[in-house]
Amino acid sequence: MMMALGLFVFMRQTTPYQNFEHQIGWRHPGNSRVGLRPATQFLGQDDESITLSGVLLPELTGGTLSLEAMRLMADTGLAWPLIEGTGFVYGMFVITELNKTRTEFFKDGAARRIEFRLSLKRVDDNLRHLLGDLDLSRYMP
Repeated sequence: MMMALGLFVFMRQTTPYQNFEHQIGWRHPGNSRVGLRPATQFLGQDDESITLSGVLLPELTGGTLSLEAMRLMADTGLAWPLIEGTGFVYGMFVITELNKTRTEFFKDGAARRIEFRLSLKRVDDNLRHLLGDLDLSRYMP
């Protein structure tokens, strides 16, 4: 398993991605000042997004059905936990975009090659609520 988004598992038989792009932002708005650089203030985290992209060769890997499963997940509008195969939990993400490009067709019209790009947006504040109460001091004498 490479990664799981909810119950959808990214692996060779479903949708193996070749590119993983993780974007995290922080807000530092500026206020103009006369004769000086703008003063900035740190306001906290901004949007966090992940983009998975790759090429599917339906003869060897997953194909249209795997991408259709992701489309159906996106149609629900629900947030899904994103967990890497190493066990790292990225957080709760919604699917914001799914792009598919089909090329190199068989004679029946089925694609031999499908390029995909899946865009995810994080919707939870932090992972603290998933970890529970880690205040161990109340258990110490």
